[in-house]
Formats: sequence, structure tokens, C-alpha cells
Amino acid sequence: MIWDHDDEVASVEILVSPDATVRVGTTGFEGNFVTVELTPATNPNLPNFRHLASDPAYTLPQLAIEDVREALRGRLVAVGRDADGLIVEATNVQTSAALDDVYAAAATQANLGVNYEGGVPVLRVWAPTAQLMTGVSVNLYDGSGTLMDTVPMTLDEASGVWSVTGDGSWDRMYYRYALTVYSPSAQALVANEVTDPYSISLSANSLYSQIVNMDDNDLKPAGWDTMVKPALAAPEDIVLYETHIRDFSINDSLIQPADRGKYLAFADPNGRGWQHVQELAAAGLTHMHLLPTFDIATVNEIEAERIDLGNTVDELCAANSAAASLCPDGRTIRELLQSLLGDSDQQQQISAWMKSLDGFNWGYDPFHYNAPEGSYASDPQGTQRILEFRTMVQGLNDAGLRTVMDVVYNHTNASGQNQKSVLDKIVPGYYHRLNDRTGDVLRNSCCDDTAAEFAMMEKLLIDSTLFWTRAYKIDGFRFDLMSFHPKSTMEKLRQELDALTPGNDGVDGPTVFVYGEAWNFGDIGNDARFIQSIQRNLGGTGIGTFNDRLRDSVRGGGPFDNGQAHITRQGFISGQFYDPNGDNSGADSEKNDLLAKADNIRVWLAGGLADFPLVDASGADVTGNDINYAGQDSGYTQDPQEAINYIGKHDNETFWDISQYKHPTGTSTADRVRAHNVGNSFILLAQGIPFVHAGQDLLRSKSMDRNSFDSGDWPNEILWDGQDTKFRVGLPSQKESGYNWTQIQQIFADVTAEPGAADIQA
Repeated sequence: MIWDHDDEVASVEILVSPDATVRVGTTGFEGNFVTVELTPATNPNLPNFRHLASDPAYTLPQLAIEDVREALRGRLVAVGRDADGLIVEATNVQTSAALDDVYAAAATQANLGVNYEGGVPVLRVWAPTAQLMTGVSVNLYDGSGTLMDTVPMTLDEASGVWSVTGDGSWDRMYYRYALTVYSPSAQALVANEVTDPYSISLSANSLYSQIVNMDDNDLKPAGWDTMVKPALAAPEDIVLYETHIRDFSINDSLIQPADRGKYLAFADPNGRGWQHVQELAAAGLTHMHLLPTFDIATVNEIEAERIDLGNTVDELCAANSAAASLCPDGRTIRELLQSLLGDSDQQQQISAWMKSLDGFNWGYDPFHYNAPEGSYASDPQGTQRILEFRTMVQGLNDAGLRTVMDVVYNHTNASGQNQKSVLDKIVPGYYHRLNDRTGDVLRNSCCDDTAAEFAMMEKLLIDSTLFWTRAYKIDGFRFDLMSFHPKSTMEKLRQELDALTPGNDGVDGPTVFVYGEAWNFGDIGNDARFIQSIQRNLGGTGIGTFNDRLRDSVRGGGPFDNGQAHITRQGFISGQFYDPNGDNSGADSEKNDLLAKADNIRVWLAGGLADFPLVDASGADVTGNDINYAGQDSGYTQDPQEAINYIGKHDNETFWDISQYKHPTGTSTADRVRAHNVGNSFILLAQGIPFVHAGQDLLRSKSMDRNSFDSGDWPNEILWDGQDTKFRVGLPSQKESGYNWTQIQQIFADVTAEPGAADIQA
């Protein structure tokens, strides 16, 4: 045990309370517990706990393995006493690493979730801390949610895995696990009924997991088993195109209304979006990057219960009384939005009233990692989402494109006893990264951070990635905040993918591309807890990382700029720097800033290679890692496939929108378009992997919205007809961009900033 306790502490003990009744009383601790005395020891400097290397360490006496397992099922309290034996400090004990020591060697070999073996389903769940007296059971339900049976599961002591073998009647039934565990968040034993962390199919709104055989023929579109992927000679040939399921087709009038915003739109050759990306594929595009498509927690999957743009204004008022001032109004919400002035604040207010009621969210709020999101299927209840997801992959394949999934293994939507918590209800306190002092779940990512430094979270990450590769023929994975995972985890994943071959798995794992966000920040920043998957650590791994060096040099400033910084922090494509009739020098400070940007651009035109030789702006002979980027080495890759070059993606303003802050008032629309094309040329002509935000080739705008994750369809939808761009269709969210409204209104007032059809074509 490692504990940074008070200096007064002279001796340490652990109170082991199997029934979690231990508590502080008037004269000390009360309840049912056993005291175990500890001995001072040398800190072992554990590789995943680098931040604890200088803290006091203790060893427990030799205990029978049965006693250790029993202790880990209950509540553990560390107690520090002074030289007189008086209690001076006490705290709960975090046990994730101990669970790994006891169980991981066997548990990591288990085939978790639902697997068909000998033609019947076998269910397995890792629940080592479940109380033995009550055990773990599987509750079986029919499609209406009626409980049909409760079947006890059997524990394998060595692995902590509970299992049960069903029969043919279980096929397509729904289920949840029932177990009693000690919950640190509740500080008590709790009885939970919870879905399977390895769920592959679900009921609507994820209330129940479903028992499904992924090899069933009715879950495969025609030709699925014999589908041949578009050729890919080398990862350096990849060109990525990022879109969101709803954005792609929600406003495509050539798609059947029932398929708009759904998986099936990607398999409809009549759709404008499908035809557009097919043309791009013929020009060299190779991969469609889809924002999260696994089961997410924040969208009501039952379409009839939602309020979307096709609903009437009166229906919105009935669903949210805050919108009452709009009513009565029999128009659709889309018709109302179309009638408003382009610089009005009403559009964002209406979108705010629709939040949690509509079907839009980016999806960075994982619920179940192995099941497709139900709101994108024609029917969210059961297996239709499986068939239609596969149909989408096949449809993109027919367009000449491979498919990339955006995966978010770095956090979950919830933890503890929250209604939408899954992992933490089965093994409480294990799967998430905790604050050392308080035990609270860290939320550096946005939400509840997971901890792949622990074996079974790492296993879930790798198992899930391999599942999507095998079951859905996914060709690439973009990792959200990949830096929150150990480098060793990502290297292990890369090795597992490389081992998948058509001969033994039916998929070509080596062509599956892995890339992600490798930003260095948070409680784990600078390798504080373990060696992270950050930019400087990943050169030579073959894993791609997003390149902020090129992004910031071209766009100007950084992703979190606001106010005057949007204007003063100029980019390489800003109007004042490319005036064909000027010398492009600017003031000395601006010129020096531009020259520094140019050096960074040169490095990343060469794929960000650390050892790439070049002559910098001062005339010196340098290499890529000699160039400065915000106090870091600019170049850090060893191969161009490790460089993800981009100037726009779903985060922050679109490339068109951010550029309008930089261009001087009155800059001609033609010059703005020229600057846009120059920006695109940097990423498309550089060495490395070009990453294009969908619609960026059509001057896509989100009406200056800098964080449209929950802004609804109105600013986010892509207009494939080339007639408009969603520029100046209302002020963006006041919460996200209100501090820039004055500047945005000035931009909206500049008629040269709004492109027309001829500009889009150019």
C-alpha cells in the first residue's frame, strides 16, 4: 500500500470490512471489521504510478489468497496512528492495482460478453468484487421488458469471471446482470441490475442488452462475407474525410425521409452526399471517418419522442414550456428558422430549447462501446442497428471508401450509481482514473476518465477495437484523447491488429489504421502517471497523431482563442499576407511570426519528420526537431504515416469560419476563397495523412459556431448541392460563443464574407 499520510503517523493498519459496515463512531471505528497491521517498506516505483514514487509504502502480512479476495469484495479503510496509538488520519483504500495483481493474469484471457459456443450462447462478465452470498445472476427479458427468468452464474475464482451457458431459446432475448457490490461512491453494499459492458445489441435507449449471434445471416447485407475492400498499398496513401452521421444526410432531399440522418443514407447512391464522396474517392479520397457511432448516452433513440427540425413549433412548446413565446405557430421548426434574419440570436435560442429533446449530439459520451448507436437505425430496438451499420460500411465500400470509427475509450458518460453508469456498477472504483487524495473520478477529458493503465480497462479497449474490426470490417480507428492511454496500450493494440490476417480472422489487420489526439495535458500530463500516448512519445510506432503545428500556422492562433486573439493572431492564409500587389512583409513582429509559422509548415510539408534537414527562416541548417513550436520540438515523427495534417475538423470553428476573423473587412470573396484553397493545398499536397473536415471542400460553415457538439442539426447539416454553406444562419450558441457575438455580427455585416454558388464551385 502507498499512502501519503500526515507526518504524525507512526503506524498504519487496514480495517477490512466484508459487509462494508465499518464507520467512524464516538470512540473510534465501529461495525464489522478485522484489523490488519502493515509494515513500512520501500516504495516499489510502479510503472503506472510514477506520481506516487516518493510516497510512503507499506506491505501487508502474508495472507491466504481467499482472504485477499474476500477483503477486496468489501470496504477497506487505511488508519494512521501516532506514537501514542491515537488515530490521526483515516481514508478509504483504492484497490484497482490489487485487483489486477490477484485476477488479471487469468481474467485477461477470458472471452467476455456473449459468445456462441457449440451453437448456444455463453455469457461471461468480470465481477471479482461481487458478494458471494448473493452471487451474480442473469435476468432474461422479452422484447417488452417482462422478466422471463433469473439464472445464477458460476464464478471462476482465479479470474473473477462469472459465466453461464444458455440454450437455443435464449437467442435474441434481452438480459441484464444482477449483483451486489461495495460501491465507494455510495460507501455501502448496493444491489445493482446492469447491462453488459460488452453488449453487442441493445433495446431502445439501452435499457437491456440482447443475446445475438453476429454470424446470423439475417444480420448481414447481401455480399457481406465476400466484400472486397478498396485497395490500399500503404498507410501513407490514406486520405481521411470526417463526417457525422446526421450531418451527412439530414438535409439531403434526394434521400428517402426515413433514411435521412441514418446509417442507410451512406448506402444510397441517389443521395447527394454519397455521390459527392464517390467523386472524391475517384480523385484520391480513401477513408470516411465517422464521428462516434457506438451506443451513446445523450440522445433519445425513439424518434417519435423527440423534437427535431421537422416537428412543429407548437410541438416544441408542448415539450419545453420555456419556448412558449414562440407559440402558437403551426410551421415546422425548420420553416421558422429559415424565416429569421441571418444575424439574429433567435436561432441559437431555439436550438438551446431543443437540447436533450432532439436527435443531435456528436456522440462523445459512451454508453456501450460494442453496440452501434440506435438513433441512427430505422428501429433502435434490437438487431436492426447491426444490419444497417454493416450496410453503411458496405455502401461506403461501394463508393470506393474504407470506414473509420471515432472511438472514445478515454471516458464514459457516467460512473458511480448514476442511471447511465455501466462499468462502475459491476466493478466499482476499478475502471476509472481516480484522484489520489479524494478518490473522486477524474474528469480531465470532459467526463468520467477511464484508466487503461489497469488491465481489464486495457482489455476492454483492445477487445472492443478488435470486435469492430472483425464484426463490422472497420478499417481505421481515431482515438479521442489517445494521450489519456498508456503508450504501451496503443502499441499492444497495434500488435494485435497486425496479427489479424485473412487467413486466420478474415480481415487484413495490418491495413487497419490507428490515429488519435495526442495532446499533452491534465493530471496525467508530461508522463506523470505512466508513459503516455502523446506526440513526442509516438514517433516510430506507426500510430498517427493530429498535427497542431500545421493547423495553427495556417489558421492562426490556437484552438481556444477568443475575442481579440481571433483577429490579432494571424494565420498564414490571412489576407494581409498574400496581397498579390504587396510585399507581404507586415510589421517586424508580424513578419517574424509569419516566418516562424513558415518554418513549422515546412517541417510538416515533410510529414513532421524529426530528422528532416532544412534551411530555416534565418538561413541556418536545422532538422525538423530543431524548429520551435510553443516551446516544443515541431518535428517528432519517424514516418509520414504518423502525421495527421489538418486545418479543420468537428472541433472549433470550420476553416471557412475561423478565417473570416483573420481577413480584413472588405477582403474580396474571391480572395477569401483563394486563401481557403491555399489552406486546403497545404494538407492535401504535404507528406503525411491529409485529414479533411466534410464539406471543407465546399466552404462549409457552421455560422461561426466554435463548439457545435449539441447545437442541433441547423448549423451542423452539410449542404451538398453547392448553393449555400450555412454561413450567416443565426448567431452561434451564446454559451459557447457569446463573447464573440459583436465580432461575429461585424463579420456577418460584411457582404464579401458570405460565399455564393460560384464561390463554392471555385
